Amino acid sequence: MQRVLSVSLSHVLRSAAFLILPFSFVSLVAWATAGSASGSTTDPIRGAVWIWLGAHHIPFQLALPPSGVSGYLTYLPIGAVVLPFIVIRTTFARALDRLKGDFHDLNAVRLIFSIIYAAITTALAFASRSVAIAPQWYLAPIFAFLISFLACMTVGYRLTPSRTLLTASRVLALMFGVAFIAVSILILVKFSLVKDITTSLQPGIFGGLLLLMLNILYLPNAAVGVAAYFSGTGVAVGAGTIVSPLWYQLGQIPALPLLGILPVSQQPVAVIGVVFFISIGVLLAFLAREFQLQGLIQAFAITIVGTLLIAYLASGSLVTAEMGALGVSIWKFTLSLFVEIGIGLLATTFILNKVRK
Repeated sequence: MQRVLSVSLSHVLRSAAFLILPFSFVSLVAWATAGSASGSTTDPIRGAVWIWLGAHHIPFQLALPPSGVSGYLTYLPIGAVVLPFIVIRTTFARALDRLKGDFHDLNAVRLIFSIIYAAITTALAFASRSVAIAPQWYLAPIFAFLISFLACMTVGYRLTPSRTLLTASRVLALMFGVAFIAVSILILVKFSLVKDITTSLQPGIFGGLLLLMLNILYLPNAAVGVAAYFSGTGVAVGAGTIVSPLWYQLGQIPALPLLGILPVSQQPVAVIGVVFFISIGVLLAFLAREFQLQGLIQAFAITIVGTLLIAYLASGSLVTAEMGALGVSIWKFTLSLFVEIGIGLLATTFILNKVRK
């Protein structure tokens, strides 16, 4: 046990350093470029830790100088979670190689590694607080543990998921995969507008690379937003705004190039997208047709819970009160898919039962 603890601790520190060090370089260059009359050399170090925490989807409470405008930064890129996931997976695999089978239960090693990772993440979140920027450190152990444990589960022998979980996962992957393709098409169609927004920012070479990376990491958020749009519920781009096929109210938006794919008016024809989500319910019914009623309900429930979690990750606040609502409405999007997928599922299940009789 002592060897497992020591090896896990060393490799957890290695996984944290693997991302924090390059983030430190990015933060240092940004700090040196921007300049600050009151800044200190600790700012880039804290900045690197904040970027690392943001990659774990840990939200921030802000009071930015000089105006002292307070708010929350909870609209974070889903794509950034891939970075710590890959690093944890790699370092945990090396930790297992280092242990050379000197443990009794792999799941216990996974648990120990994840607990240590969550503890270090929480400690860094708490220690990196400042007057202007304060990570919500009490959420750090939850996000860090989940990301770490899921990454560790992909190394070594893997637990066989239930058939209902596999079925729901395939349905979710198809649903948001199609939404991701739709985002790609929209970017190509509206590339000139996306380019104009980028040019207006005048980010420079280094800033342009960072802006490109940021937009890439926000692509999954955009895919969820597109799915919500075609489900009929739409997305918000600021407090009191709505962008949906039937309702359109939009004010000033952040100068983020990816937002160039937003429609400029109501598009009632887009309501036809509801048919896609009903067809997802039809597909779910066919994939789960060999299940008992309990298995069918479980597959549907997992699909809806997965939608709820994804909607949570793809929504939030962007510092100011004007940008206090950004992304999808968690309950509206989840409820709409519950109804639309449910219609397809119930109708198909009823027809299949009739045919069997």
